[in-house]
Amino acid sequence: MIRDATPEDAAAIGAIWNPIIRDTAITFWPTPRSDAEIRDYIAAKQDAGHGVFVAESNGSVTAFAAYGQFRTGGGYAHSMEHTIYTTPAARGAGLGAALLRHLEDHARHRGARLMIGGITGSNAGSIAFHARHGYAEWGRIPAAGFKFGQWHELVLMGKDLSR
Repeated sequence: MIRDATPEDAAAIGAIWNPIIRDTAITFWPTPRSDAEIRDYIAAKQDAGHGVFVAESNGSVTAFAAYGQFRTGGGYAHSMEHTIYTTPAARGAGLGAALLRHLEDHARHRGARLMIGGITGSNAGSIAFHARHGYAEWGRIPAAGFKFGQWHELVLMGKDLSR
């Protein structure tokens, strides 16, 4: 079941997100996020008319997904960037694809034209996932992120939601 995230989901989202932040270069975010920061994140996305969603299985949050404007400024009002993370146990079961479709539909119905994924260059699984779902590589930014004492490439993949 996919539903809108609520402030009460902050701890469950943190339980998924913070190990990825702490232990991987999948995200360049440097420090774990507190429940208060996650509640603020949810509120800011939803207040802007964008989405934060969670997937539940047997009453437990197994994944979350969000999107928001790619860059600030009115000229980018129809270009969105997304985030999707699942628990390790939920990977490979189609949940990421379901969340991606949900994000795309939500954004499309709110007038979005583009959906963009910013992916660490070494994350071959995410690059392949996006390609399977109709995303094309739109650019690479070398040394865009610094984490764990090394520079990481950022791959931008996108999809035109109007097609």
